[in-house]
Amino acid sequence: MSAGTVLWTPPADVLERARIGDYLRWLRKHRGLAFPDYQALWQWSVDDLPAFWRSIWDYFDVLAYDQPTATLADPVMPGARWFTGATLNYAEHVLRMPGVAAGDAIVLGYSQTREPVTLTAADLREQVRRARAALRELGVGRGDRVAAYAPNIPETYVLMLATASLGAVFSSCAPEFGTRSVVDRWQQIEPTVLVAVDGYRYGAKTIDRSGEVEAIRAALPSLRHTVTLPYLAGGVWEWPDTTEEMAYEPVPFDHPLYVLYSSGTTGLPKPIVHGHGGILVEHLKMLALHHDLGPGDRFFWFTTTGWMMWNFLASGPAVGAAIVLFDGDPAHPDLGALWRLADEAGVTYFGTSAPFLLACRKAGVAPEAHPRLRGMGSTGAPLPPEGFAWVYEAVSATVQLQSLSGGTDVCTGFVGGVPLLPVYAGELSCRCLGARVEAFDAEGQPVIGQLGELVITRPMPSMPIGFWDDPDGRRYREAYFDVYPGVWRHGDWITISERGSCVITGRSDATLNRGGVRLGTSEFYSVVEGLDEVTDSVVVHLEDPAGGPGELLLFVVVADGRELDDELRTKIARELRTALSPRHVPDEIHQVKAVPRTLSAKKLEVPVKKILTGTPVPEAASTGALANPESLTAFEPFVRKR
Repeated sequence: MSAGTVLWTPPADVLERARIGDYLRWLRKHRGLAFPDYQALWQWSVDDLPAFWRSIWDYFDVLAYDQPTATLADPVMPGARWFTGATLNYAEHVLRMPGVAAGDAIVLGYSQTREPVTLTAADLREQVRRARAALRELGVGRGDRVAAYAPNIPETYVLMLATASLGAVFSSCAPEFGTRSVVDRWQQIEPTVLVAVDGYRYGAKTIDRSGEVEAIRAALPSLRHTVTLPYLAGGVWEWPDTTEEMAYEPVPFDHPLYVLYSSGTTGLPKPIVHGHGGILVEHLKMLALHHDLGPGDRFFWFTTTGWMMWNFLASGPAVGAAIVLFDGDPAHPDLGALWRLADEAGVTYFGTSAPFLLACRKAGVAPEAHPRLRGMGSTGAPLPPEGFAWVYEAVSATVQLQSLSGGTDVCTGFVGGVPLLPVYAGELSCRCLGARVEAFDAEGQPVIGQLGELVITRPMPSMPIGFWDDPDGRRYREAYFDVYPGVWRHGDWITISERGSCVITGRSDATLNRGGVRLGTSEFYSVVEGLDEVTDSVVVHLEDPAGGPGELLLFVVVADGRELDDELRTKIARELRTALSPRHVPDEIHQVKAVPRTLSAKKLEVPVKKILTGTPVPEAASTGALANPESLTAFEPFVRKR
């Protein structure tokens, strides 16, 4: 199937059926605004940011203890201040659950470790009330950090909402993360309370994490309390009963809600702080107007608690949608497992990654028809046209497939789909409302129909309020604004078509993308170069043009007197799997004499990648900027071998 083929078109009555149609009617009635099509609506949303975001605030009836004095006082980036003067609480909006009755199921938790768990709206409110009281007993208050070494289960979700209700700050790591990955993240934010599971099952494997929990505790002197959930035994954790009433701490719009982490391409993973208000208004907009979720929906996204899609999924009840959680191996006992789960749970919106869809296609998976399924999301990596085709041939001819791209940095998608626009094979249908995404050419000028650097030229409320422990904002500015002052550089290549659809063609920096999850090179190096046998290393990821997982290649410089043999390869792979995760294990490990470095000693992953994909050495890097330019030629033989 060729790119750009129309695979789905909006039904004739889309404006009556979709939530964005109701929003358009509201704009006409309350603001006197009418738009002939989505492109016109998007243009207004990015041209008049205060009017657009105030309409989101009013349309969704955001609850504020103190009303904002201005919607966007200063549109400068970085440093834009949104809804100044407002106080609110994210957890209160999630637990409001509009359109949901007390007895309606709102959280459905599926797991390979225990039997399914369902929480009604009343159950969820009750569990959060108890968890909040328990955290208060442990001394947790406004601004304290609560860390969860726990999987995608209802208990983790309850903990996040309870933490937010107190004005405390939440941070989670999936339990498949090795000790070093976790400690590198949490030493930066100094949590006072750790909540951890004792282990979990992944497919047929039982994985004990008690040793990792002890090691994490020992490495975090800030911890005052550790609560262990006996998850492996298959029980359901319930917080102690209490008579303390539920309450919500009113916090400023930009008060820290949770800390997410970059993949750590250079140095430690960056602790990205997201705020209560920015996450709230962004997720209300995306979930209701773009994904068309509301009361009666069951929203699923395959994710772990270490990926921002968990935080995105967590906001589902704020628009009235029930959320479906899954913890385990998505390919156990076969790749049809999640499709069967979707049928059992009555999922109406099924979110996953492009590599998963492509793996299902390759394996010939034929999901049974799901009459309730009306929306699908794909993210984590570009989905090629054949992935789109498989969904419409094998899953459903009527589902709206939304390929989505955004990131941890904004905790949302800024290019994706909308019920008003067709689905084109291999393309993301639109730039999302309020997101002024553009493609910059080499001169920093916006281009249409040409490959360019993905930038955001006007602020979004869910941009980070900053990095943790970055008082002067230097690390934050360097991360996004060092190339184009005042313009957010995201690190992807994008082409924006004349009709407004988009194609993402991969990362423009050295970040690795493995199975739809970004991995940082510095995490590789800290493990590999910690071995006595290895003195230096460089790792690159070669993308698969068909959208598959690609290849992860590790090149090592070994200590004098040694050679890279199968025993050392096995040891390196074992260390990476144990300290980081199975995704970090390379497909191939090769020996080189030296790693290319700049005069300031920075490793040059991007030039190595260019050489491995056919770029001549003189064009791959400026040798004058290298401390050891001869090192680049050592990668040429690998090109010929491939």
